[in-house]
Amino acid sequence: MNDDRNVLGGELAPCGTDPVTGFYRDGTCSTGPDDLGSHTVCAVVTQEFLAQQRELGNDLSTPRPEFHFPGLRPGDRWCVVAARWLQALEAGVAPPVVLEATNAQATQLIPLETLRKYAVDVPPDIRSLT
Repeated sequence: MNDDRNVLGGELAPCGTDPVTGFYRDGTCSTGPDDLGSHTVCAVVTQEFLAQQRELGNDLSTPRPEFHFPGLRPGDRWCVVAARWLQALEAGVAPPVVLEATNAQATQLIPLETLRKYAVDVPPDIRSLT
């Protein structure tokens, strides 16, 4: 049973299933003692964010079939390490955040007010927007 809460105090909503995200690869930004990186921010990744992460050695866009990882594309929802999101914020390339799917643990590093400034309402399947 998942008892993680989102930053708004409610039940943690799914972040992404195509590709499947989360430290536990369950589609949510659940966290626990094994998640040393705190993969708790549900971000809608952008080209700028992906480029910045690649420059920092965290290549999220290259497919890694050996890990069943297809690589991320702009618009994908992904549970981002809170410290990585904060790095992106400081670099001016922070991606939008889905608050309902962002784990409350993220606020140990990122103030809720900051996350709210980057909040976006995005349906789980962004293809419905086209």
